Amino acid sequence: MEQIKIILPAMGEGIFEATITQWIVAEGSTVKEDDTLVEIATDKVDSEIPAPATGKLLKILVPAGATAKVGQEIAIISTDGDKTAAINLETPLLTDEYTSQKGTIQSAVDTLHHIKPESVEIHSTVPHKSENGMFLSPLVRSIAQQEGISTSELSLIKGTGLDGRTTKDDLLNYLENKKASVTTPISSAEDPTSNGSTEFIEMSRLRKLIAENMVRSKQVSAHVTSFHEVDLTEMVTWREKNKDLFYKRYGQKLTYTPIFVDAVVKAIKKFPMINISVDGTRIVVKNQVNIGMATALPDGNLIVPVIHNADGLSLSGLASRVNDLANRARNKQLLPTEIQGGTFTITNVGTFGNLSGTPIINQPEVAILAVGAIKKRPAVIETPQGEFIGIRSLMILSLSYDHRVVDGSLGGMFLKQVADNMEAFDGKQWL
Repeated sequence: MEQIKIILPAMGEGIFEATITQWIVAEGSTVKEDDTLVEIATDKVDSEIPAPATGKLLKILVPAGATAKVGQEIAIISTDGDKTAAINLETPLLTDEYTSQKGTIQSAVDTLHHIKPESVEIHSTVPHKSENGMFLSPLVRSIAQQEGISTSELSLIKGTGLDGRTTKDDLLNYLENKKASVTTPISSAEDPTSNGSTEFIEMSRLRKLIAENMVRSKQVSAHVTSFHEVDLTEMVTWREKNKDLFYKRYGQKLTYTPIFVDAVVKAIKKFPMINISVDGTRIVVKNQVNIGMATALPDGNLIVPVIHNADGLSLSGLASRVNDLANRARNKQLLPTEIQGGTFTITNVGTFGNLSGTPIINQPEVAILAVGAIKKRPAVIETPQGEFIGIRSLMILSLSYDHRVVDGSLGGMFLKQVADNMEAFDGKQWL
């Protein structure tokens, strides 16, 4: 009998441990190669680890709810053979929920922490599959049984796991939303300022992380924000005229984002001291230009996938990376390494019609650019023949920067260079 030791894989720079959220396979059960073996959660992303071979889950070394270090043995699988091997999977192949809910449904949480994997099969009477034929893990079935969720109701829950499988977090989110629909009235004696009803909603795990990171950024960096209005008339006209041709030639939808990224990359090349971080009293100059693009998720949370080595990509290459990262971010399919290593971030506050904003720096970077909504407005046009009033497509740029290491002169010159690059955009070179 061959024994394979399952090692918690490395999941990118800065991630040293992960929490075992649930074992999909019970100890002593048979598992097929590439089937999901265990779900884990880090402070950045949740993932699923597949079984490296077909066999039996001989021993679970780290139970659900416990934390394991990268490189630590978490389980042993036995297969046919007479060797012993250690499997250290690289980055997990599948990502799961970013919005894992903990502590919101007490009975479900009690189930999660106290049910032993080997006892789930015995105590759960919920079928292995929902009415629409979707596989249900032992833990999901056990929680569903305790919460009185029928198989028909389970079929209504949109799953985010492998092949659309309903995960533990999907079920907990469903339960939370179901119970949150019932408001809890608070008397004036308990809350003197309340004259109606108040609803309490527990923050998701990702929302807690976002809150912590935003507060930490304001505490660490001395934020200053500069603004600049940019005339995008030529860019807007070119894009509207050529976006179909661009798609036909490159197979990519052309949004403004890759054009903005290109303008920022060129500005960073001219002002490399924007592309830095701070290490105590030392300034760390980054040789790579890795652009983070803040992306809103369907649940209202935010994540920042990173375009690595953006300075080496053409406009079509940037469009491909932007579209791919944005789509997989919204479908919770990003790898941990794809949200790490950013050196400068762009956030689009104009997506929601806002003219401008004062973004918070994405640590450990020292600057972040916000692009506002593109609006048609009357403006003065300067020409060799004189000044005229015309309708122009204008946008406001706002740059927040860390005043510890970026002075107003550098911040202002960099922002103006970004604006100049956008106004000088020449799409002919890409078609």
